[in-house]
Amino acid sequence: MDISKILSDWSFEPGQVNARLIQGEDAEPKVQVRLDLGLIQMNWAGRPDGQRPHGFDSLLDFQEAQHDAWAMGHIADPSEGTRRPPGESADQSEAGAEEGGPQTESAASETPDDAEDEFVLSADDCRQLRDEAVQYYHRYVALLVLEEYEAVIRDTTRNLRLLEFCAQHAKEDSDRTILEQFRPYIMMMRARALAGAALKDDQPKASVFALDESLAEIQRYFADRGTPELFEQSSEVEALRGMREALVPRLPVSQKSELRQRLQRALDQENYELAAILRDELRQIKDEK
Repeated sequence: MDISKILSDWSFEPGQVNARLIQGEDAEPKVQVRLDLGLIQMNWAGRPDGQRPHGFDSLLDFQEAQHDAWAMGHIADPSEGTRRPPGESADQSEAGAEEGGPQTESAASETPDDAEDEFVLSADDCRQLRDEAVQYYHRYVALLVLEEYEAVIRDTTRNLRLLEFCAQHAKEDSDRTILEQFRPYIMMMRARALAGAALKDDQPKASVFALDESLAEIQRYFADRGTPELFEQSSEVEALRGMREALVPRLPVSQKSELRQRLQRALDQENYELAAILRDELRQIKDEK
């Protein structure tokens, strides 16, 4: 289908993320991003392309289920969402169910001698997980522009979970570390979303706190990697500090400090009646504490 009409109705603006929300034909919200040569469309929830690998919401969810099943001594059956003993095929499992029903607990708990001693992700598994992570990246960048902060927190938290999963279980060292270069960026995007959500709720103090927490986490990250000097060189740190500096003037002065300032102004203006009222309010705050 020729999409020229769609593109002509939505001009591309260079230098910024051109994103919008629409309602799909399935009545579900979709995220669209205008590119110079076209557009991309993503589902609002679940995997951005709408696929359900092996019946799971995402490949990460599938692999995590595989890991959980392995940890219990079983291998997940992706086609049926069930678990079976290691080494047994789905056909064998079904045949067993037809002949004698479900396996007994003792039979199901048996582990063959060649069972894996460690859960590992192959190079191809990791490649597929990285490809999937790119989809979530495109979506959370667009969602941040649209100020859909809770959804950004959802997607960035999910990609950070993927980084941890690959770092722990990838078979190849390169697959364990290749995504680490993106961790500060994902942490920064998550912090911006947390801060934005707090501001949306008119809580600038909580917003600054979220930024401070993220800065501390990024600093610990570089320190743990033995490169503490990279913290001050990080563009992510610079972005978060810039956002924090813009927020500080918006912080509300505490009630007590505000009353003291008003009291001093009243005394300077020799407005003793107002000063007396303000002194009473200050004493009341002290008594309440």
